[in-house]
Amino acid sequence: MIIGVGIDVVDIPRFGATLERTPRLLDRLFTAEERTLRLPSLAARFAAKEALAKSLGGPVGLSWQDANVVKDEWGRPEFVIRGSVQARADELGVTTIHVSLSHDAGIASAMVVAEG
Repeated sequence: MIIGVGIDVVDIPRFGATLERTPRLLDRLFTAEERTLRLPSLAARFAAKEALAKSLGGPVGLSWQDANVVKDEWGRPEFVIRGSVQARADELGVTTIHVSLSHDAGIASAMVVAEG
């Protein structure tokens, strides 16, 4: 059963300018592993985290650090969640989170489906 769906789009150059203006934002939004990625991949992961929050009903108090986008053994993106995000997923009965990322022509996008 689908519990929630989220989608988000990020303008990559604008996102890069925001990170340059506010360097501490990088640490706040991304895990150490994610911070090693290039800007288009960071923007796609930010879009994924926003889409995940939307799929979970957009509750206050989710920590960006509690949702890490990694690649599975075939190179597909997947979430590793913990803490506040795991608690919200458990509250809603989410058992599976599907995520798709894309970045091209200055735009990064992500779609998330939370399933229970």
